[in-house]
Amino acid sequence: MSKSVIVIGHGMVGHRFVEALRSRDDADTWSVTVLCDEKYAAYDRVGLSSYVGVWDSKELALAGNDYEGDALVDLRIGEGAVSIDKDARTVTTSAGNVLAYDALVMATGSYPFVPPVPGHDGEGCFVYRTLDDLDGIRAASERAGQGAVGVVVGGGLLGLEAAHALSLMGMTAHVVEHNPRLMPMQVDEGGGALLARLVTRLGLNVHTGVGTAGITQTDNGIVVELSDGTTIDASLLVFSAGVRPRDQLARAAGIGVGERGGILTDLGCKTSDDHIFAVGECAAVEGRCYGLVAPGYTTAEIVADRLLGGAADFPGADMSTKLKLMGVDVASFGDAMATSPGALEVVLSDAAKGTYAKLVVSDDAKILLGGILVGDASAYASLRPLVGRELPGDPATLISPAGEKLGAGSLPDDAEVCSCNGVTKGAICSAIADGACDIASVKACTTAGTTCGGCLPTVKQLLADSGVVMSKALCEHFGQSRAELFQIVQSTQTRTFSALITKYGKGAGCDICKPVVASILASTDSDHILHRQQASLQDTNDHFLANIQKNGTYSVVPRMPGGEVTPEQLIVIGEVARDFGLYTKVTGGQRIDLFGARVEQLPAIWKRLVDAGMESGQAYGKSLRTVKSCVGSSWCRYGVQDSVGMAVDLENRYRGLRSPHKIKFGVSGCARECAEARGKDVGIIATENGWNLYVGGNGGQSPKHAQLLAGGLDDVTLVKYIDRYLMFYIRTADRLQRTAPWVESLDGGLDHLKAVVCEDSLGIGEELEALMAKHVEGYQDEWAGVLGDPEKLSRFVSFVNAPDEADPTVVFDETGVRKVPVLMGMPSIPTRR
Repeated sequence: MSKSVIVIGHGMVGHRFVEALRSRDDADTWSVTVLCDEKYAAYDRVGLSSYVGVWDSKELALAGNDYEGDALVDLRIGEGAVSIDKDARTVTTSAGNVLAYDALVMATGSYPFVPPVPGHDGEGCFVYRTLDDLDGIRAASERAGQGAVGVVVGGGLLGLEAAHALSLMGMTAHVVEHNPRLMPMQVDEGGGALLARLVTRLGLNVHTGVGTAGITQTDNGIVVELSDGTTIDASLLVFSAGVRPRDQLARAAGIGVGERGGILTDLGCKTSDDHIFAVGECAAVEGRCYGLVAPGYTTAEIVADRLLGGAADFPGADMSTKLKLMGVDVASFGDAMATSPGALEVVLSDAAKGTYAKLVVSDDAKILLGGILVGDASAYASLRPLVGRELPGDPATLISPAGEKLGAGSLPDDAEVCSCNGVTKGAICSAIADGACDIASVKACTTAGTTCGGCLPTVKQLLADSGVVMSKALCEHFGQSRAELFQIVQSTQTRTFSALITKYGKGAGCDICKPVVASILASTDSDHILHRQQASLQDTNDHFLANIQKNGTYSVVPRMPGGEVTPEQLIVIGEVARDFGLYTKVTGGQRIDLFGARVEQLPAIWKRLVDAGMESGQAYGKSLRTVKSCVGSSWCRYGVQDSVGMAVDLENRYRGLRSPHKIKFGVSGCARECAEARGKDVGIIATENGWNLYVGGNGGQSPKHAQLLAGGLDDVTLVKYIDRYLMFYIRTADRLQRTAPWVESLDGGLDHLKAVVCEDSLGIGEELEALMAKHVEGYQDEWAGVLGDPEKLSRFVSFVNAPDEADPTVVFDETGVRKVPVLMGMPSIPTRR
């Protein structure tokens, strides 16, 4: 007869315990009863914010959480434990049942800490912990309406996740953190300062170094008073100021608890009672509680091993963390705060690019002890497994953009790639060798990447290194490539992201697929990019139809086709720059850039520019930027064709064309190439016999010369070939792929492209031309579309609750020869004469 184990709690760790126990060959010696006090079986609490938008609990459900077909597991949803009699070895449940056990596993998790500030229990105050909590916040946010203010108390991991959730609901989020920086347990002062700037640019309002003094109810919501005397008028408040272990059942039963809470256990996770174990956040292993899922999983596996006769002990915890908040990467690993004796810090901070990287190394700079990455955490997957090991090179080169990059192949086999589940590189490589040929099968074989997903880039690299042909799936929500999604949208006339993901994808989407689908929708129709649901899909710059700058202001770039501009338009540009205090600069694309506009100033600025006959230059979009030209035969004695006229015609034809990446043109009136056409995605050079068409050039970090596609073309044929080339690129390129690598990636390269564009080898020439004709016919200036729509105009405010108030954090230094932004808390960079 099998013995009985009762599990109190069915969170991620409780579920992991059941899986670990039932996966063993000798597991039939135990029958399992799981008491789940929530109405949902185990779900992904780490990804709680992904519930927002889809509002379907099934999307967060952990695989196998119903134990279907396992007769030895009795899962009781909505039935929790109310008391434990350790002498009788029984548990009384909320349904009145008294259950006997041979072993009891407490996986009760934690509960949110709510600071005892006046008004904390009033209407409009919530915690952020469960799906039910999010449903309550959602209902309150919908009552308040789009743009309403929500305050989050707590600027740690959970607090920023909660703020992200509020933003996804359409609220204006404020984060209040009593420490002097965000994520104080994970990042240092430098990383915290950059993180605050980055999330502020993305719409969060950050208040650090202040506490919450009180919450007062009003007719319109609540007023949150901060310890420095400032107040925030809000519709709701979310407490996310940390958690406390749920040890109340243990206390009531006389089971030992720690001084600071948590159920005391030894290294085998056994409590003061030999028949009772504790796992996850409620367990104080030798007096210490761990609030991350990875050590929780470790405790679950230890108890499963102990119940089956093993002697596993808790080995310590990897407290590494990695998250992506509103597109901002943050990672912390090892001894991130450099507390080890003799530890050295190697720091590379680039405020202009928005990145901060720090490695903590031993006193001889050979052993990696830890690190912090903000803004760009791409090195996390390769650096974290090296903690405690000798570095393969100079620490500074490992975090420098131009330095040495570690590949997965450089990791030793015993390096832990997946810290959540303790999976080594060797285990992953063995699974690949045994036939695991894609991400899904590696996950199934090893559990790597099944929790936070931070290790998946390394898993992909190991698959590629082994010769496996990688999936071209856009992301975890769409199994199709970008090109396949384009075909689906075009053929089905799907016009919303929600309709597309419901029929052809899964989940709620992410910051990869949403902008891609937004671009595809814009490429196949003339709907405004801020039209209804599409507005929520756009990248940061597209949200406000302007390029965000390092201090949170925006640049304004009116279109000047071919570099042409009238004296009247120049006068208006000068008057706008003067009246709004903007810094002006002539760009390399032959137009004028106006810097330093606050978000609430953008409509007024563009109203004057549009009234003067100018349009958006779309410097913010993945689209046509400029068509640069020389003066050509109209003025230059060497010119053989009218390059300005051709440039103006081409820019007016392709303006507003959304694409996988930005597109630049150049038109030169002779072989002297003053317009630098061969450094552009589309380059046109005049000859006495017509136009030579070059494609696939670009500048940037990996410059490429454009290659000749066809020569001696008349005007009509030139435009036809460009139509086909651009639409073929838009239709088939990968996400964020410039034309140069796209041409190289084509099977057959330039020769294949020539066949498709010039010879119509695929028989799609007329179709591509028709798609371009549809774009040209439907073109609308995006800023003109905003100015005529009150709903779109309403988004252009710095503060929703004070639409006429300027952002006080926007400061400039005008003491030098030119106006420059000043980042709050950082010295200004002196200007050179």
